Amino acid sequence: MSEYIGFWMFPVLLIFLLGGFPIALSMICTAFIFGVMQFGASASFQLISQIDSVAGNSVLAAVPLFVFMGAFLEKSGIASKLLEAIHIWTWRLPGGMALSTIIMGAIFAAISGVVGATEAVIGLLTVPVMLKHAYDKRLISGTVCASGSLGTVIPPSITVIVLGPVANVSVGELFAGLLLPGLIMAVLFGLYVVGVAVAKPAMAPRTMEGGPKYSLGQKLRITAVALIPPSILIFAVLGSILMGVATPTEAAAWGALGAVGLSAIYRTFTWSLFGNALMKTLLITTMILLIVLGGSMFAGVFFASGGMLAIQTLLNDLGIPAWGVIALILLLTFVAGFVLDLISVVLIVIPIAMPLVLNLGFDPIWFCIAFLVVLQTSYLTPPMAPSIFYLRAVAPPEITLRHMYSGVIPFIILQIITLAVVLVFPELATWLPDVLLG
Repeated sequence: MSEYIGFWMFPVLLIFLLGGFPIALSMICTAFIFGVMQFGASASFQLISQIDSVAGNSVLAAVPLFVFMGAFLEKSGIASKLLEAIHIWTWRLPGGMALSTIIMGAIFAAISGVVGATEAVIGLLTVPVMLKHAYDKRLISGTVCASGSLGTVIPPSITVIVLGPVANVSVGELFAGLLLPGLIMAVLFGLYVVGVAVAKPAMAPRTMEGGPKYSLGQKLRITAVALIPPSILIFAVLGSILMGVATPTEAAAWGALGAVGLSAIYRTFTWSLFGNALMKTLLITTMILLIVLGGSMFAGVFFASGGMLAIQTLLNDLGIPAWGVIALILLLTFVAGFVLDLISVVLIVIPIAMPLVLNLGFDPIWFCIAFLVVLQTSYLTPPMAPSIFYLRAVAPPEITLRHMYSGVIPFIILQIITLAVVLVFPELATWLPDVLLG
């Protein structure tokens, strides 16, 4: 059974996690233990070489830049201006405030890239307003959690930047492939909110009085001031990547500079704000890169010990068809998302899954998009949903965990529908990368 020794890395990793060890240290310790068992003292050289590999990965240099961009935008007040501009157009619509929250989530995801930051910002801004207008607490919870989770499937996403090098696919192609599924998901969220407001008005009271009173000219001016500069930033970052003008790292640098420029335009820039954003960037980046390093060590030992060959042999012996293998990988991804953060799931599952996907003849971009949709669904799914924990941190006491758990269920169903559409129509994930990047 020596060829299956790599399989024991997963239960050992789980023991470390249940014991309260951080995920990065758990993966490093597991890799060290099994590396020494298999290869003796020479394993230390293999593990140390992973440090140089991660540090020298030019794509990962985009991580601190995108994190800085998201942190700066979160703290500079730009989000509140965006929400005001959106709300003056939607407040008369059924479920207008919840609809504003979803639109806000999609836009802020496109200029942030950090999932937690997106949800924290829109939660702080929108939850008090919806409570004031007697929105159902379940609808509030589900809308905020789902809107915040859009940061996973709407580029630029930190998760995608980590996924690209691990899966050996272009980050630009992943960004392009995510656009249509991400927009489909956001539209489904919006349609659901409007449908609930029409079918059950008590859940989302339609307030015709007390809304913002602006003339058409004022609305256009407020919208232009709030939306045009962020739209330019989105185009500078995503457009330059999708058109092949800049690498993700170069585009991230423009995004970081643009975030500072936006705060100067809106006159919210302070050196204190700049210092706080730098400190938050440092903390988040070191956490992400340490997890990436742990995942690289874990995957390296697993491959070197023959784990990949053992998996392929086992699948052949069991006679599982190609689509069955894909379904099994996505199911394992969903389960792993219950107990691990998004990046950890990427680093554990993708190195094992991609060789299988390629051997079975599936498109790697299509699979990565489906993988990200599943990952977002697990991010939203109780009982260990990170999105609920983010909301719990910013929500008032009257919104309970019970409200949150029941509120996210309809949005989970909508995410599963999006996944089914991507699986049945792979062109949704592959058409735009082919058109834009060839």
